[in-house]
Amino acid sequence: MATFLYRLGRLAFRRRRVVVMLWVAVLAAIGIGAMSAPGTSSGALSVPGTQSQRAIDLLQKEFPQASADGATARVVFEAPSGQKLTSAAHKAEVESLVAKLEKSPQVSGVTDPFAGGLVSKSGTIAFVQVSYKVAQADVSGAAHAVQTDVVRQGEKAGLKVSLGGNAVKDKAASKAAELIGVGVAAVVLVITFGSMIAAGLPLLTAILGVAAAILSVTLATHFFDLASATTTLALMLGLAVAIDYALFIVSRYRNEIRDGHEPEEACGRAAGTAGSAVVFAGLTVIVALSGLSVIGIGMLTSMGLASAFAVAVAVVIALTLLPAMLGFAGTRIMKGKMQTRRMKALERGEGESMGVRWAKFVTRNPVKVLAVAVAALALLAIPAMSLQTALNDDSGKPPGSTQRIAYDTLSKGFGPGFNGPLTVVVDARGSDDPKAAAQDAYTMLSKLDDVAAVRPPSFNEAGDVALLGAVPKSAPSSEATKSLVGEIRGQGAALHQDTGADLMVTGLTAVNIDVSTKLSDALIPYLAIVVGLALVLLLLVFRSIVIPLKAALGFLLSVVSTLGVLVAVFQWGWLKDLFGVDQTGPIVSLLPILLIGVVFGLAMDYEVFLVSRMREEYVHGAEPTHAIVQGFRHSGRVVTAAAVIMVSVFSGFLLDDAALIKSIGLGLASAVFLDAFVVRMTIVPAVMALLGHRSWTLPKWLDRILPNVDVEGEKLRHALEAEQPDSAPEPVLAGAAATVHAGSDDHGARRVFTGVRSSDDTETQAPAQQADATEPQAPARRTLLKNPLRRS
Repeated sequence: MATFLYRLGRLAFRRRRVVVMLWVAVLAAIGIGAMSAPGTSSGALSVPGTQSQRAIDLLQKEFPQASADGATARVVFEAPSGQKLTSAAHKAEVESLVAKLEKSPQVSGVTDPFAGGLVSKSGTIAFVQVSYKVAQADVSGAAHAVQTDVVRQGEKAGLKVSLGGNAVKDKAASKAAELIGVGVAAVVLVITFGSMIAAGLPLLTAILGVAAAILSVTLATHFFDLASATTTLALMLGLAVAIDYALFIVSRYRNEIRDGHEPEEACGRAAGTAGSAVVFAGLTVIVALSGLSVIGIGMLTSMGLASAFAVAVAVVIALTLLPAMLGFAGTRIMKGKMQTRRMKALERGEGESMGVRWAKFVTRNPVKVLAVAVAALALLAIPAMSLQTALNDDSGKPPGSTQRIAYDTLSKGFGPGFNGPLTVVVDARGSDDPKAAAQDAYTMLSKLDDVAAVRPPSFNEAGDVALLGAVPKSAPSSEATKSLVGEIRGQGAALHQDTGADLMVTGLTAVNIDVSTKLSDALIPYLAIVVGLALVLLLLVFRSIVIPLKAALGFLLSVVSTLGVLVAVFQWGWLKDLFGVDQTGPIVSLLPILLIGVVFGLAMDYEVFLVSRMREEYVHGAEPTHAIVQGFRHSGRVVTAAAVIMVSVFSGFLLDDAALIKSIGLGLASAVFLDAFVVRMTIVPAVMALLGHRSWTLPKWLDRILPNVDVEGEKLRHALEAEQPDSAPEPVLAGAAATVHAGSDDHGARRVFTGVRSSDDTETQAPAQQADATEPQAPARRTLLKNPLRRS
């Protein structure tokens, strides 16, 4: 692997113009194809095998006019203070607006509030149910325009008119989060490298990679029906990992330049070592995201596969386009005009970075550090024991939005259950008396405590399938409504035994409940598949039993702690004012499983980046504790920068008004923060310090079976040294490990380690033998000889 990537990096560096032109051609071709694509379509949830989905399929066959899977809208009218909608003038105005809705494109039916009993007892509030022939994502602009006209005309007549339901178009999402994320990323990269060129390359290649991925996903809509949220997740993750991967390779390239290698050779070595880590880090993310397809929900499958594709593109971009761009940058990437005095001192080998000092502190006090870190995560995880999930509805829309106003007005006039009515289907095709079976179902529903109203049965043309409606007293996302759906379904068994008819519950509320249940049931199998496959990958990378197990257990700690944070804020209401949460409620069902998929991938990124450098030092002869410190010396600053960028990007979503977006932003930001800084940079080195050599042990029988993927570039190093004997590193004592790059970004003069260390891991530094490493004219310290690995 390392040898192949070494050759690929050198080839891309040498043929940089061809590589860039090929990528431009690919982007142009994909862009042309995407221009004619239909785009993402249905955002509706389809859950095959559930009772609600079976009922929808039956209704489509027996009640095609009902548009069972079509979008719906509720138009809520409220009379001015002190007046009633039943007055002649207001009633005429409402009827005029109802007539306008009936003529709207794509509408299959509109209820009459005055004839259908949809006026509140006070006579001040009424609502109209509008059913569309098409799914939510297919509601046309003309239909949305009619909705807007109805609101405008009603308000002009003095009425308060608001819109709810999934057929209503959401307000365009703000791009503030993305802009903030890119801005913070730019600042962090400049601080990390002290160079505009070094900071700009990761951003440039990341943006190009995300553009290629998003255009490809759009192009795929020619052939597949993709959920509307697919591109959003692919954009977010694609940008995140692309910056991470480019940051890691650019940092290694700069290290190789300081080590005296010519730019092309430095690029090849960076691709062979850091590039190998990028490949396997990307594979873990792809595994985690692709695993979403095992859940069996079409929307999650499309989101997971599209995001996995975006990550794959980010890996390919980092291994091909980035080396080509490094070819154009050359040694100019070393010019650090924006470096601070401390960064320059670290380059000269003076002092130690914060990462090195922290690593030494942890390795000197592993038991205390481990106990404190685990205890802190355990305390944060306690609220997760009270986790409740439900799919988002209009109650979670931003305050002041038309959907939220409609929800609150309807709750005030009729009760919260009217926002989520249940559709009850009686399949009496196997019954001797379908009408009696439907009447029995009606009677049963009327006697239930949590049912506020029941609509009498209506039959299909054959008279053997009945459709009833039941309105709960409780809110759609409440536990009481979930219990009511379970109770109605439980009564279906008795109905079937008495009449031979089957009873099913569907509607948006029932579908949401079924989706939540399916997601909860899939959580453990999904974890098992994702963690299992990733353990195999990490086993190949690190050739150790302990490292993969430690990585997986650390990830589980960070996920449970993050769920605890979400429950405390959004469910219990702790610090809700700080985060702008106006009301508490269950956590959105999709969030835990998305959180697991996304965070597992990012967590394994940090694990591979940090621990792979530790292993590289270890296999080169360093003692276990010293390898940990050196891993932080070389990769600590990069991992910190990547984590800060991710936390900042995700925190930007807290500025959104919607509770769903806020919860996603807080969840991802908390997870990355806890995993990167508490798990990877605290618990991981503490455990490895305690285990010592045992961290890297592998049974001999397993060592013989596993292929050697050479992520640390050991084979590559031996091949290069064998072909260039005159350019070997300065001699050191037998058994010693030589390394370079003092400082937090590997800046500094060569250090020679004799293998003898004091209790605080101090090193003996060799005198600096080179000029300022930032000068591109500095003479190379090694003579580069031709060898089979360097094909010119």
